[in-house]
Amino acid sequence: MKSSVYIESSVISYLTARPSRDVVKSARQAITIEWWQSSKVEFDVFISVLVRKEIAAGDAVAAAQRLAIVQDTFVLGISSEAERIADALITEKALPENSQEDALHIGIATSHGMDYLLTWNFKHINNAKKKLHVMQQFPVYG
Repeated sequence: MKSSVYIESSVISYLTARPSRDVVKSARQAITIEWWQSSKVEFDVFISVLVRKEIAAGDAVAAAQRLAIVQDTFVLGISSEAERIADALITEKALPENSQEDALHIGIATSHGMDYLLTWNFKHINNAKKKLHVMQQFPVYG
């Protein structure tokens, strides 16, 4: 049985973005493309309706590319449990009040029992200090 992975929108954005001259962004793009081409097959891959909403925003051509890359990916809904987890993360100050969608990504992945949450969001979702606080609130997230 394959492990499950929830793909957050930042991964899709790096996957489809025009090549960057910024060395960090360029490295993230290369890593993302490499993972998508070689390692993705090792997982059951999921996105959510929230990811679809986020990647559909912005430039129409770029949005179409982002949506096309995940067209065959299973889409998770936003359950009341996911919303409860997101609200608790904000209430307990594991994540700041202005990061509702980031909290909801964690809630969706957690409530659906994902083995992994793949993201390039180091501000809130994969921030080492915040992750510790999140894991204290929801040990299954770690």
